[in-house]
Amino acid sequence: MSVHEATGAAPETDEPVDTASRLDRLPVGPWHRRLTAIVGIGAFFDLYEVFLGGVLAAALAEPWALSAHQKSWLIASGFLGMFVGANVLSVLADRLGRRRMFLVNLGMYSLFSLACAFAQDATQLSVLRFFAGLGLGAELVLVDTYLAEFLPRAVRGRYIAWAYTFGFVGVPVAALLGARLVARHELLGIDGWRWLLVAGALGAAFIQLLRTGLPESPRWLAARGRTAEAAAVVREIETKAGVEPGEPVVAAQAAEAPARVPLKRMFQAPYTRRTVMWWIFQVLQTVGYYGFGSLAPVVLQAKGHTVTESLSYAALSYLGYPVGSALSVPLIDRIERRTLIIAAALGIAVCGLVFGFAGASWLIVGAGFLLTVCSNVFSNAYHVYQTEIFPTGLRSSAIGIAYSLSRLTSVVLPFVALDLLDDLGATAVFSGSGVLMVLLCVNVRVLGPRTTGRSLESI
Repeated sequence: MSVHEATGAAPETDEPVDTASRLDRLPVGPWHRRLTAIVGIGAFFDLYEVFLGGVLAAALAEPWALSAHQKSWLIASGFLGMFVGANVLSVLADRLGRRRMFLVNLGMYSLFSLACAFAQDATQLSVLRFFAGLGLGAELVLVDTYLAEFLPRAVRGRYIAWAYTFGFVGVPVAALLGARLVARHELLGIDGWRWLLVAGALGAAFIQLLRTGLPESPRWLAARGRTAEAAAVVREIETKAGVEPGEPVVAAQAAEAPARVPLKRMFQAPYTRRTVMWWIFQVLQTVGYYGFGSLAPVVLQAKGHTVTESLSYAALSYLGYPVGSALSVPLIDRIERRTLIIAAALGIAVCGLVFGFAGASWLIVGAGFLLTVCSNVFSNAYHVYQTEIFPTGLRSSAIGIAYSLSRLTSVVLPFVALDLLDDLGATAVFSGSGVLMVLLCVNVRVLGPRTTGRSLESI
């Protein structure tokens, strides 16, 4: 059933509708929770794929006799595809709609992830992982943008954090499945690592079906001048929330942002400072955040552990991702977002140093677990924060282009980090990471605005 069929005829007026205040006034109910769950579960596959690179590199190192260069490409190829996808699909989401790109990205990922399962060598697998990453490039950008534009401002941080808590279950699942399937070598006559790719493909296809029932963002519709459609979506949400539908507001202050916001607006006041801050942030956060998750199995192998031990230790460490994400829920709307980002980043730096120096198994797992707990308090805070510092007509593009820099950094990271690991050891890798996280804190504190508890429009 379409939105118009569900909510009645389109309004008589073509005047602007105050979508922002009507969405912000809504009580949070089952509709918001269902929306958060469907969107958050989709994030599972982005995070599953990100951390799968390190699992595959560790699992295939011996049977395929992979060189260090080939292992680096197995990890980097998915990130390279995500770099391209984040730039292209996030810009298209501002032009063609959030919902449409949601369907495109998971569909592409599902198709190429399944194709990856049939790869016969490292080159084929790397190329196919590039295309799978291309599909996922804008997934987290769209999760952030889409939820921020629907959720009432009082709970925006909490509910986006819950969405990522669903998503981050994918990280320990990838490692636990990897450890079990790699240990068994084959299941039904098929290599265990191939089942990891099949599972991701089929799961993403199922979530894509669920997403076909999602409405388009009314904030985006209003920003494109499609006020009748925006009003219809808002009325439908109000009805489902048990609130009497509000009347369209025709006052001048109710008008939304211009239909088209050029990309150069990112470099004009008041957004220049924010854009520079966020580009620097995305480059630096990659080293501390994705660096650990994607390289941990390889680092543990370098410390002398077997493939199965490395994946098992990594999986135990990765349990901190959903735990940290859940821990962020009561914090994220109570502590200023900028402050929470800085505190969690310092935690990542300290725990990373302990992980790098640790030799005992219990200390490796403990430091890794605490690092991932800090990582997801950090991650959830910054994912909410980035949705709040750019306007509706520019939000997906500005976030996506900045986010693509983190993916580009992730392409380069394995080549630099694995060489450092071979030449200087894990302590040098994590010491360098700690220094970069301190620089990140300075960047956010000096250039970042305060956002917690304010409406998107007022920020």
